[in-house]
Amino acid sequence: MSRAEILPPALPPRGLSRLMAAAYVGISATKFDELVRDQRMPQPKRVDSRKLWDRYELDEAFNSLPEDNADSKAWDEVFP
Repeated sequence: MSRAEILPPALPPRGLSRLMAAAYVGISATKFDELVRDQRMPQPKRVDSRKLWDRYELDEAFNSLPEDNADSKAWDEVFP
């Protein structure tokens, strides 16, 4: 059985491969590697020889990234 057949679609896996983790946060694998190196994304967990990223840690790291407010208008200017 494949993973898709074992887990219901509403239950995503907790541990994500490098490619899945990069896609989860919406960036390329190369950019993800850069963010892991400079500690803006978490280090992986080890399961024998596999590296897995914890989805919850990715959420925390993503939430900690700075907002891009340079070009944005105040909310009440956009939606008066």
